[in-house]
Amino acid sequence: MNEHSNIVPLRQPDEIDDPLTNILRSGARQLLAQAVEMEAEAFLAAMKGLKRPDGRDRLVRHGPGPVRTIQTGIGAVEVARVKIRDRAVTSDGERIRFTSAILPLWARRTKSLDALLPVLYLRGISTGDFQEALAALLGKDAPNLSPAVVSRLTTEWQLEYERWQKRDLSARRYVYVWADGVFLQARMEDHSECMLVLIGATPEGKKELIGFQVGVRESTQSWHELLVEAKTRGLKIAPEIAVGDGALGFWKALDEVFPATRHQRCWVHKTANILNKVAVSVQASMKKDLREVYLASNRASAEVAIDVFAEKYGAKYDKAVECLTKDRDAMLAFYEFPAEHWDHLRTTNPIESVFATVRHRTVRTKGSLSSTTAKLMVFKLLCAASKTWRRLKGTNQLPKVSAGVRFENGIEVIQVPENHAA
Repeated sequence: MNEHSNIVPLRQPDEIDDPLTNILRSGARQLLAQAVEMEAEAFLAAMKGLKRPDGRDRLVRHGPGPVRTIQTGIGAVEVARVKIRDRAVTSDGERIRFTSAILPLWARRTKSLDALLPVLYLRGISTGDFQEALAALLGKDAPNLSPAVVSRLTTEWQLEYERWQKRDLSARRYVYVWADGVFLQARMEDHSECMLVLIGATPEGKKELIGFQVGVRESTQSWHELLVEAKTRGLKIAPEIAVGDGALGFWKALDEVFPATRHQRCWVHKTANILNKVAVSVQASMKKDLREVYLASNRASAEVAIDVFAEKYGAKYDKAVECLTKDRDAMLAFYEFPAEHWDHLRTTNPIESVFATVRHRTVRTKGSLSSTTAKLMVFKLLCAASKTWRRLKGTNQLPKVSAGVRFENGIEVIQVPENHAA
């Protein structure tokens, strides 16, 4: 006989009934278990040829490991790793060991959660609020992220950063580079250091992080050190063109280290500088006219648009006109490269997009980080963002710099030598 009860359990104030997340978590648990199982089976199949002297398999399953909880982006997921036993011992006493690539031996959370920490901090969440923020995202069983845990992660990031700083660049070539400096006040004090960022595009069109270090503002010396350091590690071939803000000490340093590299000023920065010199009532109209310049179909049209801009605003807003015309050649250098790449070369957007909201982090927060930890968090943020950077458009990614080949308004032009017979 079934017993019926009219007792209804009360929901706790901090509990959220989310059946969709529960279903997703259950499905994730099953998929993870299946993936771990398939990984173990593939390993055993690859080692099938190894036998003991009596003909039996040398490697066999040895039951499941203890169940552990892995923190993921959808909360806690329980899973047990597969154990594999080596039943033979070699003369030197070594055994074959199976280590899961999906479920490392001591892993307690996915790498995406570690990558989330820099994003949380640089978007305005202090270290003292990490736990509360993750609990809101992942539930009350979110991983413990006390300052001590953050400190251990920082040590790991420091080692990763040092390895990255020593990597060999002799086999790399970057046809384009983007440079910018990001100011981040780690403790929100009056003094701030500048994070110097250098991104490059390979001939295949992939954007990569070339250099990153903390500098004294955006001085020529700081940029010179960064460029020389990259050159010392093997970056011998000069990029075709560099894109950056006009206020950087980067340009003088670039001429000293890679004098053959062309200059392209960022149109986003230039537009903002020009509009800052006029009244708000004029900015909308002036911004539209500036778009006629950098969105022109060819350089000749852009030159005409600059002349029209100067004639239209020169009488009343001479400072704005001077701000544009003084860098005329550097603003239009992108027209000498493939038209498919113009969208990429007009701005420092690969860097700007990563730090779009970091620049506005000005509120003093508790438990703020030291400048060293802030630097490592910026580095981790850049590494994570690099995986999503947009590739260069077009199939012919590499601007041809061989003799007799050049670009005019984004179109390849082959020059015929004067002594070439007709």
